[in-house]
Amino acid sequence: MSLKKVSKDQPANFEFNEKSLEKAKKIISNYPKGKQQSAVMALLYIAQRQNNNWIPLSAMKYIAKFLDMPYIKVYEVATFYTMYNLAPVGEHFFQVCTTTPCMIRGAYKLIEVCKNKISQNESEISSDGKISWMEVECLGACVNSPMMQINDDYFEDLDEKKLETIIENIRQNKKIEPGSYKGRKSSEPENNRITLMDIKNA
Repeated sequence: MSLKKVSKDQPANFEFNEKSLEKAKKIISNYPKGKQQSAVMALLYIAQRQNNNWIPLSAMKYIAKFLDMPYIKVYEVATFYTMYNLAPVGEHFFQVCTTTPCMIRGAYKLIEVCKNKISQNESEISSDGKISWMEVECLGACVNSPMMQINDDYFEDLDEKKLETIIENIRQNKKIEPGSYKGRKSSEPENNRITLMDIKNA
């Protein structure tokens, strides 16, 4: 996985709007007095949602002052977790899991589709401005691998053709449905396979 890129184009200022400010204050109220710094991850996410799904440096500085903590500590958190975007992303943000279970079941074939159909480079917005993609670590849906996250939704049991269809539907402004693309419910075994527990109780 490549290192996170920080955008060269940075807005000079950032501050929470009324709705974000209300959310931030509510979250901070859950922590004991003097422990407000524990809310840093939640506030970074609020800033990201407010700012078209990415966090500028000015937002990190704003949050540092808001929580009375060193700016470098906020920066360390923002650069560590893949859930935070430090540069603009597409309207539809693809996060492709390539951890071992997904890798074994074809994750890098999905990466090739992203390179061919979206952009050759990770974290580069497609020419139509609709999509960008990046490689991430485990998203916690290993049973239904290979999978990816698009914005807030999981798309599971994918292959190259299914991903190409998803991309085409996005470009045609059609609704895309999250979940298993093999029709599985939850994480049930494929092909009616029984589990070890079923064998034990048989």
